[in-house]
Parts: sequence; C-alpha cells; structure tokens
Amino acid sequence: MAQINPSILSADFARLADEAKAVQGADWLHVDVMDNHFVPNLTLGVPVVESLSRATKTPLDCHLMIEDPDRWAPQYVEAGAGSVTFHVEAAAAPVRLAREIRAKGARASMALKPATPIEPYEDLLPELDMLLIMTVEPGFGGQSFLDIMLPKIRRTRELISKHGLELWLQIDGGVSASTIERCAEAGADVFVAGSAVYGAHDPAEAVRTLRSLAEQATALAPWACAH
Repeated sequence: MAQINPSILSADFARLADEAKAVQGADWLHVDVMDNHFVPNLTLGVPVVESLSRATKTPLDCHLMIEDPDRWAPQYVEAGAGSVTFHVEAAAAPVRLAREIRAKGARASMALKPATPIEPYEDLLPELDMLLIMTVEPGFGGQSFLDIMLPKIRRTRELISKHGLELWLQIDGGVSASTIERCAEAGADVFVAGSAVYGAHDPAEAVRTLRSLAEQATALAPWACAH
C-alpha cells in the first residue's frame, strides 16, 4: 500500500502544529533536518521535533541531511521520531547506526543522493527498514523531479525483491500528481510530498489524491504483480 509523507519543509513554520493537523490522514509527517554543512541550508532540529511529536498523532519521519549522523541520529529517536533516515554519504558506520536506531525503538532508514549508486550497499539492506532515494539534490524544497532516477528506483526494487525483504522504498523530491505514478510503477511505495500537499487548497485532499494515483499505478506495476 502506498504511503504519503507530507514534508513540513513546505509548511508554514509559524503554524507547525496547525499544519500537522491539516494533513490528518497522512501516513507519516516528513521532517527535513539540515545543518548548513552537509547541505547548504539550515532548518530545524531536536527541540522542534520534540514539540511536533507532542502536537500531532501522525508519526514523524525524520530525514537527517547532516554531518555526523552517527552522533546525532539517536537523539531524534529520543525526541519522538518513529523513523530516522541518515545519509550513507555522511555516516561513518552505517550498519552500527542502523542497529542503534532500531535498538532505540525507531525504524532505521538510509538515504542516497542522486549520484550515489545503490549497488555497493546491497549487503546493508537487511539492516534497514526503509531506503530513501533522493529524486532531487538534497538541501532545498520545490525542485523539479529528476527523471533519471527512475532506473535507480527500479534497480533498488529488484534488489529488495531478490533478497525477499520487507523494506520500504521511499522517494523524496519533486513528487506531485504528475510524477508519482511513474515512481510507483518503478517500485517506490513511500512518497515524500512537500509543495504538492502544502501548496494545495486542501492539503488533506491532496494526500488522498496522491495516494490514489500511487496505488492505481502500483496495482499495474510488474514488481507488485510479481509478489
């Protein structure tokens, strides 16, 4: 089943609690954490995640675009995140970090920048609950979807199927009504959507529309039919 994770990077930061409520029905609330080092932007951190976790019943999916996630990621679990994603390009010991996140009670996820191939990390997949393929360069919201990521999504889905894993495959960047079907057909099943949700007149309806489009495309996808 397709999951839609609205990104609060596109929300009104002065009204985060209200913006979280505006997307009730979403599967997760996606929280982009940027440190102005790993990516050229600065967003929110642990205190805001703590506040958000108290303000919404929707579980938090924290995407850490930061240096030294080995040090910081466990604190986001303690702050209330139900899923924590670290970038493999920044992690010193990704397997150890994934195991620590899981041991603290959250889902462990690993992200890949557009230019980072999946194949060198095939053996790490069983250590993860989710893999995030960036479909834009990380660091800014509102970028256009990179079509050249579709083959990478397909290859990743093939590796997940090859090993018989119950691993969620998330994409983040440029997800909209015009791109989500292609991504679902290629193998993604968790979709981060920012401006496509928070830029809509009715964010909750936008979530329902995106989920419906993804599920229709998934139903016809060869990878899903093979299950």
